[in-house]
Amino acid sequence: MKVLKFLVVSVLAVFLFNGCGKGEQKKSSSTQKKSAVTELSILSGSENKGLEALIHEFARQHGAKIKMTYMGSIDTMLLLSEKTANIKFDAVWPANSLWISLGDKNKLVKHLESIMRSPVVLGIKKSKANSLGWLNKPIAVADILEATQNGSLRFAMTSATQSNSGASAYLGFLHALSGSPAILELENLDQPQVRQKVKALLSGVNRSSGSSGWLKETLIQHYERFQAMFNYEAMLIEANQALITKGQEPLYAVYPTDGIMMSDSPLGYIDQGNPAKEALFKKLQAFLLSDDVQKKILDQGRRAGMVGFNPGAVNQQVFNPEWGIDVTRIISPVPTPGEQVIRKALALYQSSLRKPSCTAYVVDVSGSMQGQGIQDLKAAMTTLLDPEQAARYMLQSSSKDIHIIIPFSGKPNRGIKGVGNSPETLGQMLAFVQSLQAGGGTNIYAAAAQGLQQINAVEKIEDYFPAVILMTDGHSQGNLTDLKTVMDKLTMGYDIPIHSITFGQASKEQLIEISKISIGRVFSGKNLIKAFRKAKGYN
Repeated sequence: MKVLKFLVVSVLAVFLFNGCGKGEQKKSSSTQKKSAVTELSILSGSENKGLEALIHEFARQHGAKIKMTYMGSIDTMLLLSEKTANIKFDAVWPANSLWISLGDKNKLVKHLESIMRSPVVLGIKKSKANSLGWLNKPIAVADILEATQNGSLRFAMTSATQSNSGASAYLGFLHALSGSPAILELENLDQPQVRQKVKALLSGVNRSSGSSGWLKETLIQHYERFQAMFNYEAMLIEANQALITKGQEPLYAVYPTDGIMMSDSPLGYIDQGNPAKEALFKKLQAFLLSDDVQKKILDQGRRAGMVGFNPGAVNQQVFNPEWGIDVTRIISPVPTPGEQVIRKALALYQSSLRKPSCTAYVVDVSGSMQGQGIQDLKAAMTTLLDPEQAARYMLQSSSKDIHIIIPFSGKPNRGIKGVGNSPETLGQMLAFVQSLQAGGGTNIYAAAAQGLQQINAVEKIEDYFPAVILMTDGHSQGNLTDLKTVMDKLTMGYDIPIHSITFGQASKEQLIEISKISIGRVFSGKNLIKAFRKAKGYN
């Protein structure tokens, strides 16, 4: 009887599904197969790159494709504030939920869950920590300030207006140097003594970046040029694993007692009305939160579960006490300030408190840039030099910033230099950019050398973040030796990063060579405006 009922129900189901005939049933079945959701696109912070193997493991288990795209916290926040049609991602995975709170005004993100946690710490070479008397002792932000002011310490840190690790360290500084209030308020930001102390502490930053992951990799590759960095505990662990393999001294973790913030790594679904994708996302989230995978995440140096936990539950080759890693410590993170306070604090950082930048924009105006290329270049430079547009991306100039623009073709052309952020200064720079015309050959080496020479000529350049931002769309005349000959003669020849932007038919190989000797980064210029913004975020 049960078999008969099953057959009747099955026949009815087939009849209803077929509608007008077998042809339509085959067509519908075929369409259903093609429309099956097997892809997810995730917008993520760079600190999650180490977890890609777990993501691929899930994708294999479910016959899915998952694409990870890495973006800074500010860009993630801005993207979430866009119209729904402009968001091409299915999920978002920043370092901190505050960027979702600040950006998701349309309430698109749902099913938000913290996957893991990692405090932002000061990773310092152990010999330096020992010379400062910091080993196995509680260290406050005031101690770090003192070491900075007496010249004992210089450290790297991502930009507070571009990356969560930098923003977390900076907000921790503000909280501690405001006297550790119950929560940071607007009135704290207005106190002259607080601003003065934070500015003095930020003067100790000798390398900036728009990416926590890139900063970690750069320290590993150019270890001799670094003393310390503020970054996630997980990034410090990854750095130490690589440094030990290379036979180099590991970093020692310093947890500021009164100014530490915690990354909560939230993974959320961007709801655009696709139930099948939503179901796949929920499976991925459940996979990452499962006991087995949480253990794997823990083994990679991320804190799964409680912030402080039993050392017997962790691999002490990963959470290594010799590196200052203390899993038994009860971490009391700084309370996250309100949105208005965060926005004002970030604007204050960009316009007043950070170390000023000295940037040489070395831009290609060769004949191949004629037409759309030169138009895109002018639009990109306008984004950086127009105060309203720059403020949107938290890249506004300070009163002490130095701007140098060097157009080039077969040789460096007449350029322009400006200081500060007055409407007159920035207006002159913009007018110069708008007057540029394309024509001639391409020599990136001579132009980059000119940028380095002009930066080296700046008085007290050590008080600035110097950088060359080089943009080209072609294959260069000359060779790397020409550039190195000039760099050898300059005081800061190899200490000024040259960040390059590839555009059109540019030779990426030539630009990679330049980035390697200058500790710079190469950015894709498919979207030239975005590329210039990213490059500027490293300065």
